[in-house]
Amino acid sequence: MTALDTRPARPDAPDTRAVVARLRAGRRSRDRRTLLTASALAVAVLGLTTASVLLGGIGRIDPADVLPAAFGLRDGLADYMIFRLRMPRALSALLAGALFGLAGSLYQRLIRNPLATPDIVGISAGAGAGAATALLYAPAAFTLGVPAAAVLGSFVLVAAVHLLSWRGGVDTYRLVLVGIGLSAVCTAYTNYLFTVADQQSIAIAMRWTVGSTSAADWDGVTTLAVGFGACATAALFLGRSLAVLTLGDGFAAALGARVTASRIGVLLLGAAAAALATSVVGPIGFVSLVSGPIAVRLVGTGRSTLVAPAVGAVMVLGADVLAQHAPLISPVPTGVLTALLGAPYFVWLILRRRQGAS
Repeated sequence: MTALDTRPARPDAPDTRAVVARLRAGRRSRDRRTLLTASALAVAVLGLTTASVLLGGIGRIDPADVLPAAFGLRDGLADYMIFRLRMPRALSALLAGALFGLAGSLYQRLIRNPLATPDIVGISAGAGAGAATALLYAPAAFTLGVPAAAVLGSFVLVAAVHLLSWRGGVDTYRLVLVGIGLSAVCTAYTNYLFTVADQQSIAIAMRWTVGSTSAADWDGVTTLAVGFGACATAALFLGRSLAVLTLGDGFAAALGARVTASRIGVLLLGAAAAALATSVVGPIGFVSLVSGPIAVRLVGTGRSTLVAPAVGAVMVLGADVLAQHAPLISPVPTGVLTALLGAPYFVWLILRRRQGAS
């Protein structure tokens, strides 16, 4: 510093190369953690799928025929038990859980509230009402059947919840309360349909409304597989917009994001994912609520949407295996066991947020 320089001395600036090295090390650490988590979840999915197919005994099937039968390469008893009964059930549980997990993570990140999931804010109830209408009465308007009716019902609920909770902006608590109220309306409508339907239709629909994979078939697996592929692709496409929206509308607009269009796109995507799963296996409750927070704990918020589908798949597969084979309680619908896990978590979450607000 010269005699003419009157500026105060500053501490030495941090070494730029050291900062960059620390950032790269942190990124590599997160990458390793994500890879290990994804690998562990993949092993869990594979193990639970195998258990779903093999538990309960394979009777007179030659063990050497089990794996080929899973791919439809055998006939007779092996084809019937493995390929036509057990594989569709296992794959339906896997794909439906992945769709529920994806939908829940999208809503929780967008609205920045762990309570804002499709089953809590009424989206799943709207999908269930639409699917029940098609399932019980199959009107000619629903040319694509139950999945189209479920998606339509979920989109109607998205629009209603968004409009009724809008007061110069979307308040998260108002959105949750409006969603719970509309969910009750949809549940009442579905119950009314059951009171006026014939007994045979009621018997078919009642087990579905609790959430069950017992009636799974390959048509349902195809619907779930195509739906998950489309929703996952759209989620990757909207991933950058979603990351910006989590900063708040003001920051997102300042960064050039199309806030309204992006929000509506994510809302409709989450609704479609939940609706497609609901149309096949019914409204299996609380999977969307629990999958996102578990994924955040495992890999952090930024990558939770990538992992949440696998967490949801593990949850539904595990619940389905227990629903079929657990002593004392089986057989029960899959949704009963997910509710046993999710309902206490929901109550705990409400109490914790109330204490935080106080």
